Amino acid sequence: MRLGILLLGLSVLLAGCGMNAESVWAPDADVAKARYQDAGPTSLALVTVRNEGDGQGAHTALLINASERVLFDPFGGWTDPYVPERNDVLYGFSPEVEARYLNYQAQDGYYYVRQEVLVPPEVAEQALALAKVKGPVGMAMCTNAVADILGQLPGFESVGSTFFPEHLAARFGRVPGVTTTEVHGEVPVEG
Repeated sequence: MRLGILLLGLSVLLAGCGMNAESVWAPDADVAKARYQDAGPTSLALVTVRNEGDGQGAHTALLINASERVLFDPFGGWTDPYVPERNDVLYGFSPEVEARYLNYQAQDGYYYVRQEVLVPPEVAEQALALAKVKGPVGMAMCTNAVADILGQLPGFESVGSTFFPEHLAARFGRVPGVTTTEVHGEVPVEG
């Protein structure tokens, strides 16, 4: 009985939190100017921000390297005047921009785990298309939004649905070929 009440309360809380999504739509010219194409292979990288104290997840984002390199950062708090946003998709995600983003995440008692896997170009393009139509995402829904995108991609069906960043990271880590980097503190910013 108690568990049922707890689950009902949690679902009401999460439903309410998802309602506060705010639409942001950068002008076409800003997005075109910021676009960044990476010469490397197509890939997906799950970024999980975790609490230094207990390791619990605090935020989830998905870096997509397809025909362009973007970050799907659902209900993320990071902004940069040179990085236009369209409903939680951040454009122009060069390695230098990524380093600034990750430094923002790895402060004030938090660290991040970056898990990357190479994917065929068509899978990367599918992830990009799904991210572009997904947002905006409400508070406390970041992990669920990323899990929803991943679950629609070939080879990622087993990640399932979750609201907990550490659960998604564990499932993503079981995908063959994933490389994991854990960073406490700042990373060097080039350029």
